[in-house]
Amino acid sequence: MDTIQSFYVSWEEFHRDTRKLACSLLPAEQWEGIIAITRGGMIPAAIIARELGIRLIDTVCISSYDHTEQRELTILKHAEGKGEKMLLVDDLVDTGKTAAIVRELFPLARFVTVYAKPAGKKLVDDYISEVDQDVWIHFPWDMELNFKKPLVEQ
Repeated sequence: MDTIQSFYVSWEEFHRDTRKLACSLLPAEQWEGIIAITRGGMIPAAIIARELGIRLIDTVCISSYDHTEQRELTILKHAEGKGEKMLLVDDLVDTGKTAAIVRELFPLARFVTVYAKPAGKKLVDDYISEVDQDVWIHFPWDMELNFKKPLVEQ
């Protein structure tokens, strides 16, 4: 039986990694806009848009996860076009199922993610960090900050 490992990403770490991704997308003039894959791609898309001075942001809305597992993909909303001069942005490429669909929808876009797992990384053009396939990433927008007792008090 495989054990799922956890990787907790702070806001600061995610912002730093996303800025690093934005840096790899310079010069900014080559991009007309961003297509964020909802919901995970919305935050990195906003950071990249800020860093590159991009004002045009659209979404492709795909439902594939609940909090702990993947399920069947459903396309809830398309963005227009084939992705020419557009960045297609997501937080993570995992199994590659969502990536394969958006690649088909936007074959001309440059597809970037902050994190990539081995099963899906060949489907993206660029990413910052590779994460093992058996790791569940806990993004900061999915967590609350809570007080933790010191180890000696637990």
